[in-house]
Order: sequence, then C-alpha cells, then structure tokens
Amino acid sequence: MPELPEVETVRRTLNELVAGKRIQSVTVHLPRIIQRPEEPELFAAALEGRTIQTVERRGKFLRVLMDGLVMVSHLRMEGRYGVYKQEEPVEKHTHVIFHFDDGTELRYKDVRQFGTMHLFEPGDELLKPPLNKLGIEPLSDEFTAAVLRKLLAKKTTRLKPLLLNQEYVVGLGNIYVDEALFLAGIHPERTADSLKTKEWELLYEAIRITLGKAVEAGGSSIKSYVNGQGEMGMFQHQFSVYGRQNQPCNRCGGSIEKSVVGGRGTHVCMACQPLPRVRRNKAIAR
Repeated sequence: MPELPEVETVRRTLNELVAGKRIQSVTVHLPRIIQRPEEPELFAAALEGRTIQTVERRGKFLRVLMDGLVMVSHLRMEGRYGVYKQEEPVEKHTHVIFHFDDGTELRYKDVRQFGTMHLFEPGDELLKPPLNKLGIEPLSDEFTAAVLRKLLAKKTTRLKPLLLNQEYVVGLGNIYVDEALFLAGIHPERTADSLKTKEWELLYEAIRITLGKAVEAGGSSIKSYVNGQGEMGMFQHQFSVYGRQNQPCNRCGGSIEKSVVGGRGTHVCMACQPLPRVRRNKAIAR
C-alpha cells in the first residue's frame, strides 16, 4: 500500500498535471470505487464543470480541491492516477475517467479495486470519515519530539503497532516504520512506555529523516507503485533493513532478521536495535 512518501509524490505530480483544468464530464466504470455519494451518477453530475484548484494530502489520502467541492481519494493497494490525451487507448482496470475540456483525461486505474473516492463540501471532509480520526502529520511543524512522546509514552503497547496506527501519527506504513526504528536504534517490540526521553528524540528525528529522504527519492516502488507521470520511486535502493532479511547490516555487518510484529513482517538488526533482556525473554516465551 502506498505510504506517505508515495502519496506525497503522487500529490506533487498530479498538482503539476491537473491544477487549473476544468472537468467536462466523468465516466465511472466501477461504481464501488465511489463511496460518497453512493450513486455514481450523482458523483459524476456533481463534478461536471468544476475546476481543479490544487491537490493536497492528508495522511495517505489525496484531497483534490475544486471550486465548491473536495474529492478525497485513497489509492489503497495498487490504485494509480495518470493523465492521458483523449485519443489514447484506455488501459484495462481503468475504473474512473475525469474528462477535461482541453482534450486530456485523468484516469484512475486499480487492479485490486480497493481504492475509494468521496465528495464533500469544503471543510466537511475533515470532520467526517475517512479523515476525521487521523492523527498528526509527521512532516508538519506541529510534529515534535515532545508531541510524539505525549501521544505514545504512557502506552504499554509495542512500538511498531502504535506507529502504524493512523490515529496517532499519519502516513507511516510498514516500510518506513522499520526504517525509522532502525535509524533510531530501537527494537520494534519495545513498549512505548519503556522509551527514555532521549530515545523519543531519536525516534522523532528518525521519522523525519526517513520520510524526508523517501519523499525526495519519489517514494519506494515496491510491487506496482508509480507516480502520476508513470515514474518509479527510488527509495528502495536506500533501505537499511526492510526486505533485507539474511543480508548484512550496512552499519555493523550483522545479519538482518525478519519476524512478525503486530501481524506485519518486521525487519531488524538485533545488534543495532537491541531488545532489553526482560522484553527479549518475554518474546522468546511467546
């Protein structure tokens, strides 16, 4: 599933490609993509004549701001947008087409068919599902080490599932949690209440650095991710632990291990991310 860096990259490229374009009509080939309103005919009718002003992001969601409406879109597993000329052949699994009055089209393709689109009046999208319960943006000025500590420090839950919970910090997925925890030198099975003040500062910095580098690299092209111009992200070439099980750690030379934490495949270097003895004994007992 695209995480914050991938969605941010899509946002940036789409903003370049569609901002200022006027929607002439909308074709919906797969009605279940449209979540609000429930009737795809109403969705299409509401967008006719609207001009796209800008494309923004909230967590892993895209917010397409238009004159009088906001479309909230989630790419889920393999959703992707692309801009085409009207005469170009429509590819298989293209489920929604936004026809612009300049002869171009924004096409939404989704092999897995899990993506969603919602329409709201401006401002309402932040007060209703799916955006209303999202946590803080990790690349915003409001996100600090103190805020991160206040959100999580009293919780007895293991750190990785907490960081994946979008109600606390948005946009973090499996890849970037593994990478950030490695950079911070913290084992993913540590409980949040076991971290010291300095470790919260290290984790905060690691999250910012990891996401910043990933955005700069255009995200990570795992499986089929590409941006709005069909270009692959390149951050996967910088992975320290994710997907590198049984390979040597770039920092210490030890072997990267893979386990399951909170139901997710998890990659660690046990030398660089030591698990305290009490926690390690409990993990072995499980």
